[in-house]
Amino acid sequence: MKKSKLIIDYVYDFTLLGVISVVKGYRLAWEINQVLKINLVKQPDLVVGFKNNEEKPFSFYAFESSHNRLKLFKNRHFENDSGKYFLIPEFPHFDFIILAAMEEKHDHQDLIRLIKTIPAVQLVSTIPMDGLKSKSNFIF
Repeated sequence: MKKSKLIIDYVYDFTLLGVISVVKGYRLAWEINQVLKINLVKQPDLVVGFKNNEEKPFSFYAFESSHNRLKLFKNRHFENDSGKYFLIPEFPHFDFIILAAMEEKHDHQDLIRLIKTIPAVQLVSTIPMDGLKSKSNFIF
């Protein structure tokens, strides 16, 4: 019997930003809400499957409008866990991941500039999508 293979080519129409900050997720979400004048709201945890059939929850906050989508994810599955389970294992040094889908590309630079003004944020950087193996974690 001939086997067929289904190949799905996803469109990644968003930008990922890595954030280093020592504050808790709810505090960073509040700070981002104040700076961007949006309303990030706590969502049910995103559960990601890993090898050995392990599933780990990741907390996240989301804001969606007709033109923009912004999500703030915790990169570790627990606040105090220094283990091996990261939402983006290629970048374990980031504490948070921001998924931003904006209508215009120049808005991402404005977003980075505004997030850098938050005192609790130590670093904001764009995460390159080329060659990122874990980008499928953001298809849901």
